Amino acid sequence: MTASEKRATWSLASIYALRMLGLFLIMPVLSLFAEQLEGSTPSLIGLSIGIYGISQSLLQIPFGLLSDRVGRKKIIIVGLILFFIGSVVAAVSTTIYGILAGRAIQGSGAIAAAIMALVADLTQEVHRTKAMALIGASIGVSFGVAITAGPVIAGIIGLHGIFWLIALLAVLAIVIVLFLVPGPQQSKKHRDAQLVPGQFSYVLKSADLLRLNYGIFVLHAILTASFVVLPLLMRDAGLLPAQHWQAYLPVFILSMIAVIPFVILAEKKRKMKGVFTGAIAVLITADTGLMLFHGTLPGIIGFLWLFFCGFNLLEATLPSLISKTAPGDLRGTAMGVYSTCQFMGAGIGGGVGGWCYGEFGASGVFLFCAAAGFSWLLVSLSMKPPKYWANLLISLEKLNEQDADELVSEMLKVIGVEEITVRYEDAVAYLKVDNQQLDKDRLQSVIARYVNA
Repeated sequence: MTASEKRATWSLASIYALRMLGLFLIMPVLSLFAEQLEGSTPSLIGLSIGIYGISQSLLQIPFGLLSDRVGRKKIIIVGLILFFIGSVVAAVSTTIYGILAGRAIQGSGAIAAAIMALVADLTQEVHRTKAMALIGASIGVSFGVAITAGPVIAGIIGLHGIFWLIALLAVLAIVIVLFLVPGPQQSKKHRDAQLVPGQFSYVLKSADLLRLNYGIFVLHAILTASFVVLPLLMRDAGLLPAQHWQAYLPVFILSMIAVIPFVILAEKKRKMKGVFTGAIAVLITADTGLMLFHGTLPGIIGFLWLFFCGFNLLEATLPSLISKTAPGDLRGTAMGVYSTCQFMGAGIGGGVGGWCYGEFGASGVFLFCAAAGFSWLLVSLSMKPPKYWANLLISLEKLNEQDADELVSEMLKVIGVEEITVRYEDAVAYLKVDNQQLDKDRLQSVIARYVNA
């Protein structure tokens, strides 16, 4: 990467991380503090935890498309201003309805698609996958920090103080956009990173992609529903809210360590389907255990660790499966629909989790989670073993159409190059390659002969 590409990647990753940190900080503490708010009911508390996902899912695609017309940085700043406003609304609210409105406004600042588009504008094709992987990793880090730090911070400054802190994070993110994020020389459509409306039909008709979209919907519905009751259960089991980090931190770190061998097994040893369905089974087992043994702190912590083992493994493998399954020139559209399902799952999971808690207690919440996981397992059993192909992008800007055709023909002769889709209007060739078989030196030699000629 060039210095400019590194600066763009790290600054945009920090913006994404700050926003997601602000959204996640509330998750482990809202149900503990919301009981004191006027008008609180379990259903409204659960909806308050997850409603950001509903507004985010509805607006992220329109915001992404709008960024093509009015500019990426402008849309990102508008989204962060909405995030700031929502945080302030929640910070000054004394009723659950004010918190609900503030969380919905927070989610309406849907900048994920615009950030990914700007990353594509600011990075070369060869480095783009690496840049997007870094941004994806920042989300996981934000979640881990949030569930660990949220209870500690809330114990010091309270729920409303957290919302003021989140507003400050929004201001910091705006400063980064204005002064650290480079401006693109030009903005154009990147099919590997952006949603293209004309490609919707393929993505929505693909059974393989729909199966994965249903999976991320269920995964985040389960996560949000669980956090409606987990903080309350730990408190009732004798762990003070300010000490909840003592459970979350080791559970999260140890679960991350535990899944590393399975990620290697899935990717390097090519056992993806078995690992994937096994992780769903682990999730179901964890929720069943929480349903039966949530009355004791050891039971909660033990099955919470098992839950995060399954969750972290699935969170890591699902984007990989989307990337493997979608054609190279449809990857941006496939990821856009996938993200929409993810956030919608968070929103619906919070509402359903709150309702289940109010009607049936904590056992009802975990029964819902286990049932949702079981439905996902049934759907996933028919999944085809994925093709273990990675994505590469080759710029064709310096070539005329005849030379581009010759380059594609030569690349297809290279061992390990499995599939090529050419978009002449974008001057890009999208490659699917088998990294274990790919003759990289030969491929680079072929590309250099045409592109550098």
